[in-house]
Amino acid sequence: MYKIDLNCDLGESFGTYKLGMDDQVIPYISSANIACGFHASDPLVMSDTVKLAARFHTAVGAHPGYPDLVGFGRRNMNASPKEVRAMIQYQIGALESFCRANGISMHHVKPHGAMYNMAGKDEALAQAVAEAVYEVNPDLILLALSGSKMIDAARKLGLRAASEVFADRAYEDDGSLVPRSKEGSMITDENLAIERVIRMVKEQKVTSIHGKDIPIQADSVCVHGDGPKALTFVKKLREAFDKEHILVETFQPGLR
Repeated sequence: MYKIDLNCDLGESFGTYKLGMDDQVIPYISSANIACGFHASDPLVMSDTVKLAARFHTAVGAHPGYPDLVGFGRRNMNASPKEVRAMIQYQIGALESFCRANGISMHHVKPHGAMYNMAGKDEALAQAVAEAVYEVNPDLILLALSGSKMIDAARKLGLRAASEVFADRAYEDDGSLVPRSKEGSMITDENLAIERVIRMVKEQKVTSIHGKDIPIQADSVCVHGDGPKALTFVKKLREAFDKEHILVETFQPGLR
């Protein structure tokens, strides 16, 4: 039987601003990436989201990003590797306190937005990300884009890494994500998105935006929980996995 982790970025509300359908989506996923206050979230939202994950026995991961609430962490920043390392460690520490308060252990770390994309291509930033996680807790798993520089950096350091794929994003020929500013970057057809994910899991291939088949490793698939059809999509995805005999299971320690 095939296995896949189903992850979602959660806890991205802020103050009176509500984003996503966390309480409805979380029963269908196996891993939650929780925002840590830089690109989204606040202390109360972080606390509530960790409690929600603990209730459903969902693996908790830190979701650190650039300090950019207005841009939702999706704008590139000219931050040095040393600064990025400190940003990540600061945010891991913040979420870790809520994990401890709720009697659970943090499972993984997944960078957010621009930090995720930049470190996926920049070797120095990728190394900073891997070092930040390893120095805080070498037992954590770095969740990063399949084939990215972050996966390579983690493996060189001896940090466990898991390769992530996206259900609703288009890919460039080099395996990177098509920028959101580019037409065709988002896969809006739910059936097509599901077909692509199943192929990524079973065949370890995905068709790029230019029609080229590229290799991909799928340890975890990300679904975004903030869209109007998020709940419907995640339900359909779970149904498709059941039909295709794909077991949804949190990615386990030991991945290299």
